[in-house]
Amino acid sequence: MTVRKGKKLTISIQEHMAIDVCPGPIRPIRQISAYFPRLSPTAEPISPNPASPLALSPEVGASGGTSRSLLSPLQAGARGGGGTLSAASSIETSVDICSSDSDDSTALGTLEFELRYERATSSLHCTLIRAKGLKPMDFNGLADPYVKLHLLPGACKANKLKTKTVRNSLNPVWNETLTYIGITEEDMLRKTLRLSVCDEDKLTHNEFIGESRVALRRVKPDQTKRFYTCLEHPPPLPSPTAMGAALRGMSCYLREWENEQLTSLEERGRLLLSLQFLPPPAEGEAEGRRGGLYVGVLRCAHLAAMDVNGFSDPYVKIYLKPDVKKKSKHKTAVIKKTLNPEFNEEFFYEISLSELVHKTLEVTVWDYDLGRSNDFIGGVCLSCQVQGDALRHWMDCLRNKGQRVERWHILANELPQTTCHD
Repeated sequence: MTVRKGKKLTISIQEHMAIDVCPGPIRPIRQISAYFPRLSPTAEPISPNPASPLALSPEVGASGGTSRSLLSPLQAGARGGGGTLSAASSIETSVDICSSDSDDSTALGTLEFELRYERATSSLHCTLIRAKGLKPMDFNGLADPYVKLHLLPGACKANKLKTKTVRNSLNPVWNETLTYIGITEEDMLRKTLRLSVCDEDKLTHNEFIGESRVALRRVKPDQTKRFYTCLEHPPPLPSPTAMGAALRGMSCYLREWENEQLTSLEERGRLLLSLQFLPPPAEGEAEGRRGGLYVGVLRCAHLAAMDVNGFSDPYVKIYLKPDVKKKSKHKTAVIKKTLNPEFNEEFFYEISLSELVHKTLEVTVWDYDLGRSNDFIGGVCLSCQVQGDALRHWMDCLRNKGQRVERWHILANELPQTTCHD
């Protein structure tokens, strides 16, 4: 590894960078080209034959010798070769390249799963089939893998689903289906499903193995799509506050971008409502039937956690405004300690169609707290003056008289009320 010029011993900078400075014999450390032997454009093929020695070929010669790869096979008597490695060193080097530290062997594994979106029920089904070649995480060279699902943006405890744990396996088979409810077609266009494979440890914290992300817009409604993905490390967070000084001139734009990201992450939950308008009975029909608006509060999904235990005690209030006589208020029962409550309650307003056109149905979700003010979770308003899904749901109810119309709604957090004392 050295070149003698008379009695002076010199070491080139390339050799100096390749020397492992530690107590003991001086030996070359592995180069980047050793980890990626097929991707190096200058490296020659490494001979698997231990009898052919490897040598380091630094830039030698005062007349400007050509530079070659630091790990290239040279003949023992080649000109300009400053010393050769022994056969044992050659074997050790080849083993290191093919060891568990190499890029090919440290693959995190692959994951096989299926996705299906049912438009009629607004549900997303994810079937976790199997994983292969997972990275060992335990001392026995195995792992205890399970899969967690999150919907992005807006990942929270309410929309986290988890499979069972398969013990002592690097090729686990789950064959388990996890279902998200309240997924609208808008969600399928803008949301991403994150599948995280983790190793369960009973004594310490669980360890992350790898993840895979799938844009839900790749899934067509009412069709099953199978995915074979390679697990990856999580991408770094694109927070503008962590960027360097080169972006200081764009601080105003970055601040606005960050606020938009925080707003998109803050989702309050989903609410499933059913509306049905029955016209008043005509002459000669049964008088037992009343004409008016039937409002069904069926269930909520992915509600925001308002209590310290990570859950909420939700209930729903509805108003038909303007409410001059203060008689339009209705409340459901309180469901304790849940983020996905089922109410299945129906309320009735006796009103004509001409009056209903000028009314606004306000539905709000609250978290019940004993001894203090209840917390506002979110709400939605339905009338002829709103836009989006709320307007479509309201108009479908008015047009299709006598038919029950169900639709999921995203809860908004900008309603004027923030606390409730009743």
